[in-house]
Amino acid sequence: MLITYVVHVEDKPGVLNRVASLVRRRGYNIESLTVGHTDTPGISRITLVVDADPSAAARIEANLYKLVHVRRVENVTALPTVYRYLALIKVTATVETRTQIMQIVDVFRARVVDVATDSLMIEVTGTDDKIDGLLEILRPFGLLEVARTGQLAMTRGNLPRAASTERHAPEAEPVDAAISFSV
Repeated sequence: MLITYVVHVEDKPGVLNRVASLVRRRGYNIESLTVGHTDTPGISRITLVVDADPSAAARIEANLYKLVHVRRVENVTALPTVYRYLALIKVTATVETRTQIMQIVDVFRARVVDVATDSLMIEVTGTDDKIDGLLEILRPFGLLEVARTGQLAMTRGNLPRAASTERHAPEAEPVDAAISFSV
C-alpha cells in the first residue's frame, strides 16, 4: 500500500538525507520524494510516498518525529487530497509536425515553454496517468528528454493546520479518553 506523508522540516543541511536514510534503514522503498520551500521562512515541505503496510506507516511516522529538525508529519493517505506531478518533455518537432504537436499539447492542457528549430519543450502538470498518456502520444514524434517530479500532495479544504515552526508529536495531540492506541 502506498502511504503519503507531508513532512515539514527545518532548512538545515543533511535533513533530507536523514529522512531518506530513516526510511531506507527500515527496509522500505521510497516511491516518490519531492521537496520545496514553504511560505514560512526556514521551513521546507517534503512529500514522501512509501510502499508500506498501515502498521509500518505508523512506525515510520513515529520515527520521523524522532528526527531533530522534523517539525510536523501528516499521513494524508486517507484524507481527501489532491495529488499532482510536473513534467518537462522535450520532443522532436519538424516544420511538418510542429502544429500537430501543439494541438496535442492543447488537448492535454499542457503548454509549450521553449521553441527551438528542431524541438519543443512542453510543461505538463496533472496526475501520473495524464503525464503517461501525453508521453505515449508524443513518443512517435521522438522524445529527446523527459524530466518528472515526484508526487505533490495537499489536503482539500481547511483540513491542514497552517505551516508551523512548533513541533507536534503524535502523542501530544488531544486524544479521547475512551480511545487508546500505541505507536
